[in-house]
Amino acid sequence: MTLAQAAGATAAEPVASPARRLARRVLSDRTATVAVTVIALLVLMALGAPLITALTGQSPTEFRPEAIDPALGGLPKGSWGGISAGHPLGVEPVTGRDVLARVAWGSRVSLLISLLATLLSTALGTALGTVLGLVAGFRGGWADMVIGRLMDLLMSFPSLIFMIAFMSVVPDGDRELMLVAVLGLFGWPYIGRIVRGQAMALAGREFVEAARVLGAPRGAILFREILPNLTAPILVVATLSIPGYIATEAGLSFLGVGVRPPTPSWGQMIASAVPWYAADPVYFLIPGLFLLVTVLAFNMVGDALGDAR
Repeated sequence: MTLAQAAGATAAEPVASPARRLARRVLSDRTATVAVTVIALLVLMALGAPLITALTGQSPTEFRPEAIDPALGGLPKGSWGGISAGHPLGVEPVTGRDVLARVAWGSRVSLLISLLATLLSTALGTALGTVLGLVAGFRGGWADMVIGRLMDLLMSFPSLIFMIAFMSVVPDGDRELMLVAVLGLFGWPYIGRIVRGQAMALAGREFVEAARVLGAPRGAILFREILPNLTAPILVVATLSIPGYIATEAGLSFLGVGVRPPTPSWGQMIASAVPWYAADPVYFLIPGLFLLVTVLAFNMVGDALGDAR
C-alpha cells in the first residue's frame, strides 16, 4: 500500500466522538462492564416495578396478615423471612407486605431522587463553578482569594444537619420533590469546586490565550473553548455524585425525615428492619444488600470514567 493509499484509508475511517471513545474505554474494563450491567438491571427493575407487582399479584402497600404468624409476635410464616413462590424475597414482619414489591418500588424512589438531584446540582455547579473559575482565572489576585474563601465556606457548611432539620418541618406532601431540591441545592458546591478548578486551569491554557489575543469575546471563549473541555470531568463528578445522593436519601429516610410511609424506600425498610435483625435477618439484609450493590456499582463506574478520562 502506497503512502497516498494509506492516507486515504485513514481519512475514510470515521472519527469517534469523545463521548464514544470514553464509553469504549470504560466498557473495555471488565469490572466497569459488570457495574454497568448491574446498574442497567436496577434501572430495569425500577422501570418495571408496576409489571413486577402485576405479575406477582403483590402490592408494596397491601397488608397480608395471612403471611405472618401472630403466635411468634408477627414473624413471617416459614423459614428465611417467609420466602416462597408467592413471595420470592419474603414478607415484612407484622404487616406481611411483599419485600420484592417494596424493593422494586423503593428502587424507583431512590434512583429518581438521586438522578434528579444530580442533574440539579450538576447544572448549578457547572454554571456557578465555571463562572467563578473563569473570574478567578482571568482576574486572579483578590478575586481569586475571595472566590476561594467563598467556596471553602460553602464546602464547610453542615449540610446534612440542615437537611435533617429542614425535612423534619416540611409537610408530608411532595416530599420527594423537596428531597431533590434540598440534595441538589446543598450538593452543588462540591461539583462547583471541581469545575472551578478545571475552569481556572483551562483559562491559562494556550488555546484560550490564543482566542483572547485574536479578540474572541468572553462568551465565545466560554462556550467554544472552556465548556467542551469540561464535559469529561463534569461527567465523572456527576456519576460519583449519584451514589452519594442515594446513600443520603436512604439515611434521611432511615432517620424518618425522608420518604414517609406508605411510599417504600430502602432506607425506610432498613429502619423498620432494625428491631427484627436477630429474629428475621433476611428482612434486614435484602434492602441493605440492594443499597450496597447500587452504591458500589455507581462508584465503580465513576472510578472507571475517571481512569478513562
